[in-house]
This record gives sequence, structure tokens and C-alpha cells, in this order.
Amino acid sequence: MQLSIVIPLLNEEESLTELYHWLSEVLEANGFSYEIIFIDDGSSDDSWKVIETLSRKHTQVKGIRFNRNYGKSQALHAGFAACQGEVVITMDADLQDNPEEVPELYKMITQDGYDLVSGWKKKRYDSIIAKNLPSKLFNAAARQTSGLKLHDFNCGLKAYKNEVIKSIDVYGEMHRYIPVLAKNAGFANIGEKVVKHQARKFGTTKFGMERFINGFLDLLTIWFLSSFGKRPMHLFGALGVIMFVIGFGFSLYLGIDKLYLDPTGRLITQRPQFYIALVSMLIGVQLFIAGFLGELILRSRNEEARYKVKEVS
Repeated sequence: MQLSIVIPLLNEEESLTELYHWLSEVLEANGFSYEIIFIDDGSSDDSWKVIETLSRKHTQVKGIRFNRNYGKSQALHAGFAACQGEVVITMDADLQDNPEEVPELYKMITQDGYDLVSGWKKKRYDSIIAKNLPSKLFNAAARQTSGLKLHDFNCGLKAYKNEVIKSIDVYGEMHRYIPVLAKNAGFANIGEKVVKHQARKFGTTKFGMERFINGFLDLLTIWFLSSFGKRPMHLFGALGVIMFVIGFGFSLYLGIDKLYLDPTGRLITQRPQFYIALVSMLIGVQLFIAGFLGELILRSRNEEARYKVKEVS
């Protein structure tokens, strides 16, 4: 099978039939063998009934249904686990992604050698305040943190080699950072393509402003895992040493001052520097221990992985 089209959705009953016919027309005109996988992420409308109807009429259509809303990342994870195509295309179900982009995305993966191609909605039809401006800020932060020079990390229209989506774990709300997850998994050939963006035809967006807050928090997680996921002592150990040195410096100052300089005879415990020294040294020791435990956990996981490789071979 050449193509798997993975489409997560929530309450998009009006657009599903039109999206299927548009997609199938483009795919069959280009002679692709394909499957279309709709993932119903706990819709409360008749989206699942539409998917069942399409699946009965067309063998290429498959459906996965969640009993409640788990989020786009979990929907994509389920779709990735089920897809069989050589190339996997993800797109949104709201008709804002153009199916006519699929053949060129497929070519970029199979002929141009990309592991992943991310769409770039250069011209958008969303609200400037609600989506455009926050997206620009979010993408700028993601570029600086990840080192990937993509303009639109969160574009739903992306293409992947099958091995890429089978090698990454999309959880939480990490769907925004799939290119970063792919890069961390060793797939460095990541490209970008300007794609057509269309105004929403039915319904309203299912995402609120909280997605940007969650997005930046997830960005911090990705940054930490990318930079220190394989060497936690380099972060926690360094911070621990700095805090301990600060605390020890205050302790040394208090000792010298008490013995030689302080004429009042005040108790050390009556001075604020004592508590700064105490807290700093305690935090420093705790940070160092956290880094040490992280190294032990990482070491045990690596040894387990090596054991499994030897066992299989």
C-alpha cells in the first residue's frame, strides 16, 4: 500500500463525506493504492455514523472510535499504530487542509528522500488575534528551542515515511512537536512545503487559547528531553553544585565573621545569611541526588535495551 491518510476529528459530521470524496478523487486520479483512517476522538455528534456509512460503501475507509475525548495526540497515536502505507499523510477533517497537496507530499518522501515533510500555511484564513499571532509567537519559540527551521510546527498536513511514525511515541499534547520527536529519533532529513489553507466551511474550531499555554509547557518538556534526556547529571548536577557553592560561601562568610569580625556576639541563627546558606546547600544536595538518580535510571534502561538486542540476535 502506497498511502495511509490519517485524519483525527472531533464533531465534524458535516465535512466528512465531502472530505472523503475530495480525497478519493485526488488519490484515484494519481493511481495510488491507499487507505483512509478516520479517528473519532469522542465526538458527540453523528461523526461516527458518517464514518460507518463511508466504511460500508468504500473498502478503503477505516474508522477508530474513542469513547471520550482524549486529544489529538492520542488520536494520531492510534492512527499511526493502525496504518500500513509506505507513506503516511496526516490532515485535519475540517476541510481547511487541501487534499490536492497529497501527491506532491508523497513525491517529496519517495523521490526527494525526506523522512518527514511539514506543511506551512503561509497564507491563513484564521483570526489574527485568536490564532495567527499566537501561532507566530509559538513557532518562533519552537524554532529557537528545537533548532528546526520550520515555519509552522502545528500544521495538521504532514507526510512521513512509515518507519518514522512507527519509531516515535506521540503522547500528551506532543502532536505539535512531531518534527522534533522525529529529529530526536534520528530522522534528520526534515523538509517543509507551502500548502494551501482554506477557510473553515462548517462548524467552529475545537481548540481554545489554552492550547498555547499547554503548547509552551510541552515545548519546555521537549527542550529538556532533547538537551538533557540522555545526560540528566549535566543539568541537575551543575545546578546542584552552583547552589551548594553559594550556600558554602555564605557559611564560610558567617564563620569568619563570627570568629573575627562581629563585635556584637549575635548568634549565627539570628542572621538571615544562615538560612540562605542552609537552604542553598540543601537544594544543591537534592539537585545533585536527582541528577545521580536520573543517571542510574538511564543506565539501567540502556543495559536492558542492550540485553534485549543480544537476546534477539
